Amino acid sequence: MERHDYNPDVLNCLANLSNDEVKTPPAVAIRMLDLLPQELFRSPKTTFLDPFTKSGVFLREIVKRLDRGLEKVIPDRRERIDHILQKQVFGIATTELSAHLSRRTLYCSKDASSQYSVSRFATPDGNLRYRPLRHTWSTAGKCIYCGASQGVYDRGDQAEQYAYEFIHTEKPKNLFNMKFDVIIGNPPYQMSDGGNGASAKPIYNLFVEQSLKLRPTYLVMITPSRWFAGGKGLDDFRNKMLSDKHIKVLVDYANAKECFPGNSIGGGVSYFLWDATWNGKCKVVNINGENKNETNRLLNEYPVFIRFNNAINIVNRVKNKGEKSIESIVSNRNPFGLSSKERGHNEKTKEDVELITSQGVFNIKRTDIHQGIELLDKYKVLISKVTAEHAGEPDKEGKFKVLSRTEVISPKVVCTDSYLIIGGFQTEKEAESLYSYLATRFARFMLLLAVSSINLSRDKFQFVPLQDFSHPWTDEMLYKKYGLDPKEIEFIEGMIRPME
Repeated sequence: MERHDYNPDVLNCLANLSNDEVKTPPAVAIRMLDLLPQELFRSPKTTFLDPFTKSGVFLREIVKRLDRGLEKVIPDRRERIDHILQKQVFGIATTELSAHLSRRTLYCSKDASSQYSVSRFATPDGNLRYRPLRHTWSTAGKCIYCGASQGVYDRGDQAEQYAYEFIHTEKPKNLFNMKFDVIIGNPPYQMSDGGNGASAKPIYNLFVEQSLKLRPTYLVMITPSRWFAGGKGLDDFRNKMLSDKHIKVLVDYANAKECFPGNSIGGGVSYFLWDATWNGKCKVVNINGENKNETNRLLNEYPVFIRFNNAINIVNRVKNKGEKSIESIVSNRNPFGLSSKERGHNEKTKEDVELITSQGVFNIKRTDIHQGIELLDKYKVLISKVTAEHAGEPDKEGKFKVLSRTEVISPKVVCTDSYLIIGGFQTEKEAESLYSYLATRFARFMLLLAVSSINLSRDKFQFVPLQDFSHPWTDEMLYKKYGLDPKEIEFIEGMIRPME
């Protein structure tokens, strides 16, 4: 007889669906709960809150641990389950649909007051609430709480507003009017801010900050790792996080698919344990496939958080040379002041210079260039401002290329906002030497250390040391110059793939 013993977890199936709100696979929720002191699950007084539940997976796994942990304290299982669900486990849903799903996961019924609920409550919500709210718009057309665009989200009562209750209140304590020992979950990551294209504002930082206002003893949260380097709306948050000595553990995945198989999240994801009783170094855990590395260190050793533990000694070796960064010869965004949509014209005249665009080479009048004029008559290196990893993820071997389009361009050649310019030399030989340097695994590794999304900018080159470009460079020359040992070289070459 054929066996039918395949019994997949439905929440795993839901987690693999692509969605603006990334649902958490049960295995990830379990690993996050493992960070907590396990004696919390042996106390009938410990209270838990998931303030942005989507599938109920965290609450379900908490109930399972409490059920085991309280067997001796409350021997009768019916009484024990009632106590856990009524007194210890609470949630706030992100949408009406997620509220129904989470209650179904937690209570086995979307109506907690029904006969089908494993614990009967006086109200249909039970301890898992959802309140449909509307954004509060400023005169600038942005929500005063989350920064969402009025043009995108002010769309009537029939459509979901995504005005998340937890961050659309001045007083989160009033939501349940109680103190929580543990706050845990996976918040929504971003909201459209009405900018060009798919411009979006990160909001996961708002959920972290709001959670801390509740003064829990422990906070465990998984978010994109882009905050490591700051950026759009994240600079203040990064500074607070890196200087917070209550962060006891930080687990980082450079490849987000190792946590969320069905989703691409540029820059990877990470989860952390914030412990109100801790005041010291953080245990940083790097996970890359089967490779795991952990060390205890201060998070604010550098302005940008260096996510790879094995890179710290390499950065220190470079820093001890006292050299300038190549950042000093990298252009600002939009080096020639030309929009990425600019196409110039086809027929070339004597007054024209060449224009490199994402759609090919065109021509533009020299007199139309009002920015970066000092670079017009020099040799330079052009690079795409988008990394080679357009989804922010390494290849199947866990390696990065980092730079995509990279080439030496001649005098009287400019580019649109799709590119950055590095250098500005009188001779082609110097530009070729710079190109050889950027092609090394060493230079691209040092660049990767500050990259936390798919976009490159001047500040991302802060760890890449400036060289003498009177001659070409190779990795062997650079390894020798900075005194890297075989293990450090192996680490770099295990992270960075060769340039074609």
